Amino acid sequence: MPDSIGHSTAFVFRHSPAASILAGITLVTSQLLTGMPVAAWDGLVEKQVFEMEEYTTVGGEAIAPVRIGWEAYGELNEEKDNVILITHFFSGTSHAAGRYAEDDAAPGYWDTIIGPGKPLDTDEYYIIASDTLVNLNAHDPNVTTTGPATTNSETDEPWGTDFPLVTIRDFVEVQKALLESQGIERLHAVMGASMGALQAYEWASAYPERVERLIPVIGGGVSDPWLLATLSAWGAPIRLDANWNQGDYYDGEPPLDGLRESLKLVTLNANHWQWANETFDRSWADEDADPARELDARYAIERTLDDIAASRAELADANHLLYLVKANQAFITGHGESLEEGLARIDAPTLMLYSENDLVFAPQGVRKTAELIEAGGSEVELITLDGNRGHLDGVLSIDQAGDRLRAFLAE
Repeated sequence: MPDSIGHSTAFVFRHSPAASILAGITLVTSQLLTGMPVAAWDGLVEKQVFEMEEYTTVGGEAIAPVRIGWEAYGELNEEKDNVILITHFFSGTSHAAGRYAEDDAAPGYWDTIIGPGKPLDTDEYYIIASDTLVNLNAHDPNVTTTGPATTNSETDEPWGTDFPLVTIRDFVEVQKALLESQGIERLHAVMGASMGALQAYEWASAYPERVERLIPVIGGGVSDPWLLATLSAWGAPIRLDANWNQGDYYDGEPPLDGLRESLKLVTLNANHWQWANETFDRSWADEDADPARELDARYAIERTLDDIAASRAELADANHLLYLVKANQAFITGHGESLEEGLARIDAPTLMLYSENDLVFAPQGVRKTAELIEAGGSEVELITLDGNRGHLDGVLSIDQAGDRLRAFLAE
């Protein structure tokens, strides 16, 4: 799916007063929403760039050149059979673990499970992750992605909405080319959260002979009608911003008002009402401005969401968000097949992690996906992640499944 997990601007949500939460907004890090501990793997990560002279989308349109960023943790063994591919969520990037610099405020989003001696043990596995095409964080200096905001080599101008629509399968095909450039033909496992789960399903369905284990997290096998509508709501504020100008804004003012409102919705939907009610009360954002008496006055939770959205918007691109919405809406495992046919093609033992409080991917849909994979003949195990964050528990609570992940990878 898409997800709504924040990425490159990590904001720490705790059971603390709203004031202390707001103080944390200054931490513009690699995980604005994850709230993960700062102390973790001390390994430094080098961001690298993969380039293709030309790529033809599954829709038959050419993009030239294509550049995506990637990073890896651990060492590729001589047989090149110790590879775990990590596929990222809607608002995420390839930064799954480690730090780019020793003074980074926070590590990558799954640092609690990736590293020496951790469930995804970098002493044993070569773990690789890449930025997707049309990555949301197009203006993050640690992100490399080709999309509407990048230059069309034929015009020397930003692509804008002339950029071809891309799909989850296109993300997979570019990842496949990246892996093959390193001589990698098989994956010990593919694992991803939310939109990353969609990519993981697609990998296992499109290339069952290459995927030995499948680990989808907080994601189902299709974008159902609820998700279609949710994604549409995420994109709507951008389209209503006059500065969007049908996607032609790169020579003028970007549609930041719309982008901020879109990212506020993404942030809210990724969470759960339990988190909101346990973290905030009905405090005012400004003690001198009563929201019941002044039209522009806000409550503390409103200000917090506004501040998060503003911080995230500094690194994001509005057109890229709209392209991600389309890619996620179009998703069905198997790319064009029925859901049953696409999931039946999966031939890998599958470990599915999900939240019963997920407001983005309904848990019923995740369980249905498991049933269909199992009906195709593959073994499936479902594990729930507990927490009060809903969809975001696929990042924040991933360590709950640490022991099972370690064992599953060793089986």
